[in-house]
Amino acid sequence: MDIRVLIIEDEMIIARFIEQILQNLYEDLNIHIALSVEEVESIFSEFKPQLVLCDIELHDVKDGIELMEAYKKNHAFELIFITSYQSMNVMNRAFTVHPENYIIKPLDESRIYAGCNASMQRLLKAINKDFCAHSLEGLTSSEIEILGLIVQRLTTKQIADKLFLSPYTVKNSRHRICRKLNLAEENNALLAWALNNQHLL
Repeated sequence: MDIRVLIIEDEMIIARFIEQILQNLYEDLNIHIALSVEEVESIFSEFKPQLVLCDIELHDVKDGIELMEAYKKNHAFELIFITSYQSMNVMNRAFTVHPENYIIKPLDESRIYAGCNASMQRLLKAINKDFCAHSLEGLTSSEIEILGLIVQRLTTKQIADKLFLSPYTVKNSRHRICRKLNLAEENNALLAWALNNQHLL
């Protein structure tokens, strides 16, 4: 599942540079660029960005702070301001919108990475959690129970004894769970998945 990123920047060259850096740093991004307030208004509600990188100085009817203040009231997204402004007054105005970060131009890969990585990791973690929770919807209650015992590192025989089942039945259940979760059936892939997602069980 892609992370939806909106870059709001009135200079196309800079916007494309940010886009290229992000694509080099992270996989599975769906990036849109808006060069004006009008373009933001035409795309925001439908696109539903999860991360917004917004220049403060837009040379438009609103600056980036005013624009983001309006959208923050009705939408949930991670916000990072990008700007050449370094004055305390501008920074204090920006902080009233509660951005996750603030990146000072001139931009380069290290500044963009430092400014964006914490937000990216939070979004990736949330997406992975939602994906795993959705995956459990296809499992039966007995299969989820078996996963809970796999987390405890019980063997197939130990699970069978605990649930009063034959080892053959438990083995078949493990195969079905692997198919439903699109996991390989070797190298302890099911155990690794269960340990990584035990909070869902």
